[in-house]
Amino acid sequence: MTAPVRIVLVDDHALMREGIRTILQLQGDIDVVGQAGSGEEAIEVVRRERPDVVCMDVEMPGIGGLEATRRLVADPDVSARVLVLTTFEREDYLLAALTAGASGFLLKNSRPEQLADGIRAIAAGDSLLSPEVTRAVIERAVAGGNGAVDAPAHASPSIGDPASAAAVASLTEREVEVLALLAQGLSNDEIAAQLFVGRATVKTHVSNVLMKLALRDRVQAVAFAYRHGLVDLG
Repeated sequence: MTAPVRIVLVDDHALMREGIRTILQLQGDIDVVGQAGSGEEAIEVVRRERPDVVCMDVEMPGIGGLEATRRLVADPDVSARVLVLTTFEREDYLLAALTAGASGFLLKNSRPEQLADGIRAIAAGDSLLSPEVTRAVIERAVAGGNGAVDAPAHASPSIGDPASAAAVASLTEREVEVLALLAQGLSNDEIAAQLFVGRATVKTHVSNVLMKLALRDRVQAVAFAYRHGLVDLG
């Protein structure tokens, strides 16, 4: 049998943590191995328990969830991937979470099965954005007038530095198409259907895009595409 996905829950509300823990423990293949009520405590618990995924709240006492995410992702001794959970449908939180290194972003009003499936996907190396969050990014891009989303002040230099222009220029026309569709929230199967190519071909294009742009995963690719005006918003 496959080992359960090990989870650490981070939220400053004990009742919220307990509710999420109860939901996840019922899944059978997810094991909550630790909990924390602040960003500082989260770092300690994650380093001690070595989970596969951290479910991270945003607004907490002390350094908060976004800074805790940044520190955990930057720690070479931590292999856990971070799923940000928040009650706030705010695109600035989304972008800050992505630049901090989160692999997913879900609202706390998501269905229990969405949360469980998202955790499994992130543990398997995929990434996740809720449809609500994707729409929020699109709305901000439209409001900006030029299709680009400004990076937060603490954005990663690997995403915001001038060298990214040269990286974009290195993409083929088809890779730019794939990146734009990916940024709209389409899955590999949906991209394959739209471009009339095979799923394996799409996976190759996505891998090439991530490599050329020096991005960690699809979630970072979404943020990159909007910041650099690579999405046709119609």
